[in-house]
Amino acid sequence: MDNPLQLKCLNHVSIVCRSIEKSVRFYVKVLGFFPIKRPGSFDFSGAWLFNYGIGIHLIQSENPDNMPEVGRINPKNNHISFQCESMATVEKKLEEMRIEYVKGGVEESGIRVEQLFFHDPDGTMIEVCNCDNLPVVPLPRSDSMQSCSSLISCNIQQIRQQDHIEQALKI
Repeated sequence: MDNPLQLKCLNHVSIVCRSIEKSVRFYVKVLGFFPIKRPGSFDFSGAWLFNYGIGIHLIQSENPDNMPEVGRINPKNNHISFQCESMATVEKKLEEMRIEYVKGGVEESGIRVEQLFFHDPDGTMIEVCNCDNLPVVPLPRSDSMQSCSSLISCNIQQIRQQDHIEQALKI
């Protein structure tokens, strides 16, 4: 598989915020991230958070009043997706926290994936799903699918690593 840039994994997602404090509170209390040290050499306000092997870098908007209004929840919009252990638990917690959400789902070959979509304080859409129910099936290789195949290869490698870890834990 081609990997011309020799990429290893996704490191972080940056999100511009109206209020760093509100966004930190959301990502910590709702999604379970924790603050980490941010380089002091930055000349703008922000916060770095980490969990689940990925960073969230929050950047204070230079003009918070001109940021787009939070719109309706549309699962077809750009979003960040997290896998969970229990969709019922996630839905219950969102209801307890009074966070508006939209349910979605997809079915393939008799396998059902449940999805919940909601916004962070600035309108960035978050999806929580049980997407790991759906197997990653590589498509036949073609020039137009090289980048997709490389990503699938990375996912397959991660799955194999997880299998090795689980096997080692059984020994």
